Amino acid sequence: MRKATMSPNRTRGQNAGLTRQAILQAALTLADRDGLKALSMRRIGQELGVEAMSLYQHVASKDALLDGLVEQIFTQAAPPLTEAASWQEGLREYARALLRVLLAHPNVIPLVVSRPAITPHNHRLMENALHTLQAAGLPPERALDMLYAVTGFVVGHVAILAAGRDGHTPARGMRAIPDQDLQQTPLLAQATRLRRSSGPDPRFDFALEAMLRGFDTL
Repeated sequence: MRKATMSPNRTRGQNAGLTRQAILQAALTLADRDGLKALSMRRIGQELGVEAMSLYQHVASKDALLDGLVEQIFTQAAPPLTEAASWQEGLREYARALLRVLLAHPNVIPLVVSRPAITPHNHRLMENALHTLQAAGLPPERALDMLYAVTGFVVGHVAILAAGRDGHTPARGMRAIPDQDLQQTPLLAQATRLRRSSGPDPRFDFALEAMLRGFDTL
């Protein structure tokens, strides 16, 4: 029997069934485990069991890899607008989904804060969302402003939560104010006590609802 041979122009990465999605998922797993500083083509190749050079057939550069990581976050939180009862509910669910995804991948938050989502796949996600919002009666330019506003609000909120985080400790600006620091400020003390008992992230819900109601008045 003739022994099978690999085609001369077929690389080890191709032989392993390597895809862009597999590379991005491995990069996200590596970033979750070891942080953004650990990201390199060599390390990702090790994760996938392929030569680093094989990756460049699917991801052109380190910048393209980082863009793809941002894409992964927004893909997981893609606006479920077509399934929502209203555009308000669709944007509400998108905001909450994006919050969950970002909190699930805290090491990637600085990348999302500093890097725009400019991949073709993300553009298609936005296009689909705009189609749905337009069908609900919203002009495309207004719908785009709303998408950017909701996204910016969620990313900014998560960035504040992540700032100065030590392990799972919230940022100093989001911690509860100790009671002993509130002895001379009774209204602040009252508001703080009530806020502690009204849910895990009441400020997020309050600001999101205010934003959605404000959209409805424009």
